[in-house]
Amino acid sequence: MKTRWLVANDKMQQGYRYNLVAPVGRDFHPDFEPELTPREMLRLGVFGGKYMTDTRGEFPADWFAEAKLSPGRRDISINYFGVDASQSLAVWRAKGWIHPDDPRGWFQWYCRYFMGRRLPEEDQRQIGRWRAMRRHVRQIQKNCLHGDLTCRPRQRQALLHWAYDSRTI
Repeated sequence: MKTRWLVANDKMQQGYRYNLVAPVGRDFHPDFEPELTPREMLRLGVFGGKYMTDTRGEFPADWFAEAKLSPGRRDISINYFGVDASQSLAVWRAKGWIHPDDPRGWFQWYCRYFMGRRLPEEDQRQIGRWRAMRRHVRQIQKNCLHGDLTCRPRQRQALLHWAYDSRTI
């Protein structure tokens, strides 16, 4: 595959340039098997609709065609489960979870990874964080009847934020 370059120009990054070395949505690390694409996540309703409102130029237009986005402030009612399941960016920064290449955090990393960017050390770190979310899948399986979407909605919403399809648990 020929290397392609993307440039991010949004409120948090100006002129951030990265190369795409893998085909879109393919050639993922074998330990990384997300159940939802970024487009599916945005259509379902994640992050109160606020996460990607100024990044349309960086990602494919079809990701935003049916995305549930909030033009103003974060709107929790946009979330699929209608609950808040996020921590603030300040908390993420304080915990050291933010990498300079992705100042918005995990979902920005995932979108760029999905597009074909690879940063081996950062990819390993983020995939490890993604895998750690499986504990929430197990908690829902242990404590909820299969298909009861009213059981543990905050945990289910958090899993959606991490590309796990918690509607199927």
